[in-house]
Amino acid sequence: MKPTEEVLQDLTRPSNVSVHSDDALVGKVKAAITADDEKRKENEDEPLRRKPALVLILPELPRQFEVTLWDVLHTLARATALSWRGAGRGLAEHWGALKYTQALAGGRDSFLGLTDEGHRIADHYKSLQSGELGIGFALTLTEHILRSRFPDHSVTIVPADTALRAGWALTSRDKGEKVKYRYRPQYFAEVWRPGEPSLAVPLACKGNHGDTATSAEQLASASAHAEAVHIGAWNETPSLLSSTQLPTDGSTMTVHALQAPSSGGWLSPAEGREANLNAPPFQANVMPDIHPPADGLVTPEPVRGCHVQPKDYAWFQEALAHTTAAGLMTFTGSGHATARHLTDRQGRKRFTGLEHAASMSIQDAAHTLFGNEYVGTDHVFRLNGPRVEAFSGVDKEVFRLLARGDVENTAPSSTRAATSAPASPSTRTGAVRSPSTPTAPSSPCDCYRGRTRNPARARLADAQLRRQVRPDGL
Repeated sequence: MKPTEEVLQDLTRPSNVSVHSDDALVGKVKAAITADDEKRKENEDEPLRRKPALVLILPELPRQFEVTLWDVLHTLARATALSWRGAGRGLAEHWGALKYTQALAGGRDSFLGLTDEGHRIADHYKSLQSGELGIGFALTLTEHILRSRFPDHSVTIVPADTALRAGWALTSRDKGEKVKYRYRPQYFAEVWRPGEPSLAVPLACKGNHGDTATSAEQLASASAHAEAVHIGAWNETPSLLSSTQLPTDGSTMTVHALQAPSSGGWLSPAEGREANLNAPPFQANVMPDIHPPADGLVTPEPVRGCHVQPKDYAWFQEALAHTTAAGLMTFTGSGHATARHLTDRQGRKRFTGLEHAASMSIQDAAHTLFGNEYVGTDHVFRLNGPRVEAFSGVDKEVFRLLARGDVENTAPSSTRAATSAPASPSTRTGAVRSPSTPTAPSSPCDCYRGRTRNPARARLADAQLRRQVRPDGL
């Protein structure tokens, strides 16, 4: 059993992830789609709509991608903060990523792979492990791809179900006219820069413990999930699909990825009003179904799914902004600050009421890191014996603005200050400390990208901030 500090050092040590995206993969996915379509036809099941064209991702996708495991776990934590997966309300959500602190291992000259503990988890919770780690690796890779493709832009990951519930009743428990379609992307990646339109890209992320053939089948399914949301014109919404292969035979872990390229997805104010990010979250009731274009004088029947039409761009941009703010406030443990950015159908009532440590995370912790003040919440757990404390939070001023509902003016200058210095732990960083340590170190450790000098006393902090968007056209 590794000493606690060695485990923490491993979390911040760079390693490599194998990435697969080529014409051979495209061919395997097409074959998997054909086989699935034939099987559905034999079973007299409804045929699935899928993205019309899948291609490899170039040139932004390297054959191997350097990450730290903490980058991946931090991304997974942020992505699942609003997931409603745990019975413990806020407590069980973003801290769930910590169960994978010893599930993977690698090194700067090697690839990440499952450890003995990772295999033990897989024996009992294969679907959960592959699904959650698939999300973490897919979103980490997605951020890299989109930042390479759109330099000088920021990329925000938004849980799709939460954002879509601002306009549609997705399941039987939701009030309103139901979409009646179980296929949906898991996330949106919103690419943005102040003063310009933002781009919303549906993401479908899967994972497995099988082989390349299993990943091809998952990408075929992911194509149907991504197709369920159209933004703007018919078949003009780009998407990214991924399947993370976590083999249990000791072979290399691989992220298989494809894209459905297109020029759409931009939330430009083509018609109607501009977005007002400070407007309270609005529960719209958008009619379900996606509307294909007319063929001459013939108007085709609508198909099931969610269609963000130009008249809804401002509302959808606001929904994405508030969902992002809610996720960030959940990351601080503040239920009331989270609730003010959600509608009832998105789960607002879930975050209201008494905030008590026995039932959920509470925003009651603060730390100063590299001269910046952060507020948030903490969690104590055992790591190979010793009790360890993890902290998650955001910049104090950003929390103050978002807690009072001020999304429009969440300090772009603060965003630059918090994310520009490479030694800052404000973004994509994190660590834990023993709660027996009475005070923070006088010289805080550098926990950015594996350069942790004293990991047992570091803190997790996140300052992914919202901004003002003024879409003035492309």
